[in-house]
Amino acid sequence: MTGKLKAGVMGWPVAHSLSPALHGHWLARYGIAGRYDAIPVRPEDLQAALAGLHEQGFRGVNLTVPHKEAALGFVDAIDDTARRIGAVNTIILGDDGSLSATNTDAYGLIENIRALAAAALASRFNDRPAVILGAGGAARAAVVGLADAGVADIRIVNRTVARAEALAALADGSGASVSAQGWGAAAEVLADAGLLINTSTLGMAGQPPLELDLARLPSDAVVNDIVYAPLETDLLAAARARGNIVVDGLGMLLHQARAGFRAWFGVDPAVDEELRTAVLAARDGRAGLKT
Repeated sequence: MTGKLKAGVMGWPVAHSLSPALHGHWLARYGIAGRYDAIPVRPEDLQAALAGLHEQGFRGVNLTVPHKEAALGFVDAIDDTARRIGAVNTIILGDDGSLSATNTDAYGLIENIRALAAAALASRFNDRPAVILGAGGAARAAVVGLADAGVADIRIVNRTVARAEALAALADGSGASVSAQGWGAAAEVLADAGLLINTSTLGMAGQPPLELDLARLPSDAVVNDIVYAPLETDLLAAARARGNIVVDGLGMLLHQARAGFRAWFGVDPAVDEELRTAVLAARDGRAGLKT
């Protein structure tokens, strides 16, 4: 391969992605002769697009909707994390053009919480229950991340209990106990929680509000919302007002990007306020954003 190191993000649509701004900031910061592009790929063209990456000189790509699950069938190797979550968000090309897939969402979620609430979590990250709201793809990543981090009691709250129950198998072998509850039981399961994570889209700009009574949540619990548009959701505002430590969702996006950047460009990049400011500026210049 000659010229600039190349990577990008594939999605349909993909022009709204913040990943080019994120990786572009790092490329400039570390003086790397590389590029990271938004690559629009229709669902029916994904296999061919992935197969053509090596010839075009790419080191790898991120994947966003609607490609994360479909890509599982088009790669040469899938690591355990991606297999358990059932989706791919990062692909690394070998020198021979082979495609190795992973999912860094679980890592990004846990690292974001640890970075912004480290002192608070030190004594109870593993000792107190963690409550997850929602049972979609982000919830799958949360279960895997929490189980691998050693959380022993994981409680999933979702309107459809069967969907929540299906996530319990993701913690097999970790020693974690995973239970599923309907929305009506939310207040009860929050009563002794040390961590609350909203993985649903409720509360996101353009989506219905998240209606949740925090009255029984311990005041020392950490509250995380993976939504970052708005950056402070109604959930985080309510939690902050009652004294809880809150963690917004932007850091999950930033931390999940680190592994790909390191593999493609050879530098383990820093997640700091300068990066947050740059990515928020890109976000604020657009509407209806997704990672």
